[in-house]
Amino acid sequence: MESAYVNIHTHRPTGRGIELRTAGVHPWDADKEDVESIVPLLAEVEAIGEIGLDFLRGPSSAVQYAAFRAQLRIARERGLPVVLHAVRAFEAVMRCLAECEPRAVIFHGFIGSPEQARQALRKGYFLSFGERTFRSPKTLAALRETPPDRLFLETDDSRTPIEAIYARAAEARGERVEELQRATTRNYERIFRHG
Repeated sequence: MESAYVNIHTHRPTGRGIELRTAGVHPWDADKEDVESIVPLLAEVEAIGEIGLDFLRGPSSAVQYAAFRAQLRIARERGLPVVLHAVRAFEAVMRCLAECEPRAVIFHGFIGSPEQARQALRKGYFLSFGERTFRSPKTLAALRETPPDRLFLETDDSRTPIEAIYARAAEARGERVEELQRATTRNYERIFRHG
């Protein structure tokens, strides 16, 4: 596969580059949607997501935990990667992952500290950075420290084009855009084209 702009998580697909297809019950909707509703969609997607925990918004933590754990079980049973949403819930998400680890884990929209990034990276997880990265010195430090073989970039719900995210990330890391394209393409192939 030729190196492209991999956009690991977007709410605004453009049809350009590589845009991940997912299905999942978001933590904000854990009290409105049945986790089993995603099962018929799994043949058409590459990962389960965006799933996780959000201790700032959404239904009770008990409801979110139940939906998250159920989706982790489905991901593990089906051999699917997961794309995670974690807001003020990093440690709780890490504990749930330890209970039922899926084939691959991508923290989307990572805005944590360098230490949180190191914890996730030690487990072999991937980190994806987007527009909000550039507003946080601690997250910029995490972006700079993330090895190329564990890195993704994304637009999420931003209107910023993925090309601009790559340009800013390349500048922050002291790399060329083409190097980031090659790294994220290799990472995508490793997870989603694993034979």
